[in-house]
Amino acid sequence: MALYGAVSSLRDITRLLEISMTVLSEPLVAPKYGKWTQLVLGLICMASISSPQYVWTLLTRPLTEKLGVGLAELQVTFSLLIILQTFFSPFQGRLVEKFGPRLLISIGTILAGFSWVLSAHINGLTALWLVYGGMGGLGTGIVYIGVVGLMVKWFPQQRGFAAGAVAAGYGMGAILTTFPISLSLGSYGLEQTMTVYGIIFALVGFLASQGLKLPPTAAPQPASQNVAQSAKQFTSREMLRQPLFWLMFAMMAMMSTSGLMVTSQMAVFADDFGISKAVVFGMAALPLALTIDRFTNGLTRPLFGFISDRYGREKTMFIAFALEGVAMTLWLACSDDPMLFVLLSGVVFFGWGEIFSLFPSTLTDTFGSKHAAANYGWLYISQGIGSIFGGPLAALLYQHTQGWHVVFSCAIALDFITAGLALLVLKPWRARFISKHS
Repeated sequence: MALYGAVSSLRDITRLLEISMTVLSEPLVAPKYGKWTQLVLGLICMASISSPQYVWTLLTRPLTEKLGVGLAELQVTFSLLIILQTFFSPFQGRLVEKFGPRLLISIGTILAGFSWVLSAHINGLTALWLVYGGMGGLGTGIVYIGVVGLMVKWFPQQRGFAAGAVAAGYGMGAILTTFPISLSLGSYGLEQTMTVYGIIFALVGFLASQGLKLPPTAAPQPASQNVAQSAKQFTSREMLRQPLFWLMFAMMAMMSTSGLMVTSQMAVFADDFGISKAVVFGMAALPLALTIDRFTNGLTRPLFGFISDRYGREKTMFIAFALEGVAMTLWLACSDDPMLFVLLSGVVFFGWGEIFSLFPSTLTDTFGSKHAAANYGWLYISQGIGSIFGGPLAALLYQHTQGWHVVFSCAIALDFITAGLALLVLKPWRARFISKHS
């Protein structure tokens, strides 16, 4: 019964998928797209799937009121979104490599967009888990893994920048939608807002994905001269046997926990801190902070990726991860000041978002580019682990302690521990590993 209101939309999705498969079976009209065009198209695809994660915090209050559930139960939806986005990513990466980026990424954008359309018409928590978390997570996972895996193949000399640029589309795409969705929720309500924007997301992503393709294999480009890269092309099975991979996995999981705690809970602790009703620079503080966050979260990805291409992955990790730890410490200390809350939130996201350029480029440098999409799919599971600790478990810890100080303290500790691991453990270990396989 919870899905009753969404049944009619399934027919529309079926018809759209039939049309999509017909279109995708035809040859691309303009096949000579270069790598920079591929980068732009990939960025647009990523932007089209960003709102389900990064605008989620605006939906938590309306959804808890509509469904009559608690925050911890509702946050399971967010965790499912990330878990399905990440835990199936190795399989999704294999599919992208087997059937090509155009087909799989097209399907992913449609699934992600219409997860909003269906979620607008449901009236039960379980249905929300299945549609928003399950369907949306699978769709966004296909697009994310497919686009990042494609870019590290097109840009062997600029992997950090390329991975960061398309990841910026995922981090910054919600800039265009945060204020409109916030205003639409107040003016038109939850159902109409999610329906309209879901259709827009699906359409934009589907159209952009039609130009994606693999790079030519006849003339491979030389690897970067600034960053050490392994000569061996590891399969996923071979990579999973390397302890070095599991160090990277643990580090990304710790950083994901810290960042996703903020992403999923920000509207709640902003309300507790008395910020949600404040006005900064003539604008509502929370939507302004979220918009600034989307910008800095996107900017940091190509910027730190660019820096890492020239000065080394691990040094860049240390600086960025320590920056987030410092910023979160100051953020908590200044939580009662609306202006500082808004400004420091941008710095926090600036110190977190670069994990989506530094880790995929480091992984590809270490284990090769031939199986880049599938290999990164395995590493990307760490994001799902982070969503569990940063989402419902952080909410439960907040409810148990009746405050945010313990939650923030755990996140800050993870930031500094990961920064130390990057410089003291990952750097020398990876140097020995690449020297052995060069």
